[in-house]
Amino acid sequence: MTKVVVGMSGGVDSSVAAYLLKKQGYEVIGLFMRNWDSTINNDILGNPTYGKEPICPQEQDYNDALKVCEELGITLHRVDFIKEYWDYVFKYFLDELKLGRTPNPDLMCNKYIKFDLFKKEAKKLGADLIATGHYAKVKDGHLYKAYDLNKDQSYFLAQVNKDEFKDVLFPLGDIDKTEVRKIASDMKLATATKKDSTGICFIGERNYQAFIKNYLKPNPGNIVNVETKEVIGKHNGLMNYTIGQRRNVGISGYQDKHYVCGKNVFKNELYVAFGDDPKYLITTSCLIDNLNYISDARPTECMAKFRYRGEDYPVSLTYNEDGTVLVTYPEGVKSVTPGQACVIYDHDECIGSGIINTVYKDNEKLWYLS
Repeated sequence: MTKVVVGMSGGVDSSVAAYLLKKQGYEVIGLFMRNWDSTINNDILGNPTYGKEPICPQEQDYNDALKVCEELGITLHRVDFIKEYWDYVFKYFLDELKLGRTPNPDLMCNKYIKFDLFKKEAKKLGADLIATGHYAKVKDGHLYKAYDLNKDQSYFLAQVNKDEFKDVLFPLGDIDKTEVRKIASDMKLATATKKDSTGICFIGERNYQAFIKNYLKPNPGNIVNVETKEVIGKHNGLMNYTIGQRRNVGISGYQDKHYVCGKNVFKNELYVAFGDDPKYLITTSCLIDNLNYISDARPTECMAKFRYRGEDYPVSLTYNEDGTVLVTYPEGVKSVTPGQACVIYDHDECIGSGIINTVYKDNEKLWYLS
């Protein structure tokens, strides 16, 4: 019998994934990862549950996963990757913030933890295959979007080494979230009505600006009107803002609509535009690096997604000798942000991804975004 080790998170998706695999006749084993410890990692400020709950959220997730495994009649193992998560995911997150960029730790968590360290641990348990509750599809080692496009998570998987998909199953790839909830309810699984996890991967929901103060000292600087170059306020650290942000910008006395349109790390300045016109958010190309190809295809015309739940845009790709790729979208796209991933698709197949390094408008680098 083929042995499948399922990543059990304590949520409804992994619970149903395990159930479906067992129903299909696999020998199923559960493996729970604990990647964050609030006490060890000084996760105090901005943590809504720290010191207020009898059990930390990560342990509650483990207990929920244990209940589901007992209900399904499968064994649950657990492993701690707290140090590895800090070294490979959270340190990257902080380093990118220091550069004034907007990182996506979920991609690095999948790359280094779930589809590397987790897989190695699963192999120690004798796994022939591994499975997770991701909404995505794998066919012949290639990655595709899920049937439920609203929940599709191929974007977050696009930095995973292509070889890692050869022995991976995504049992939820062909069903939608409504069906997942119905299955969990029909089977009376302990996680049937549990809310989906939100916030930073494996850390959870946090008051972001307070949370970051645990690790990065505030570095106040000027907020500048991008049109007039006038100083109009003070920011409390560039790491607290992202391109396109409209709320909590911190401009007291200004009632007009406004949005963050740029940062300058060297000058420690935050640039803000006023009004409804998004012209300062529009770019027409970007340079991406840290390329990870999941397919052997190298299309010059395809589709790209610049943020999770964002639209797919038609783009042209220019492959440079240094391994970077210039992604061109002449019609213009809003809020293409350094540090985020640009994920490339050929119809529903995920070709790969790169990290957005520099953005351009009409072939010129934007002075207010460096």
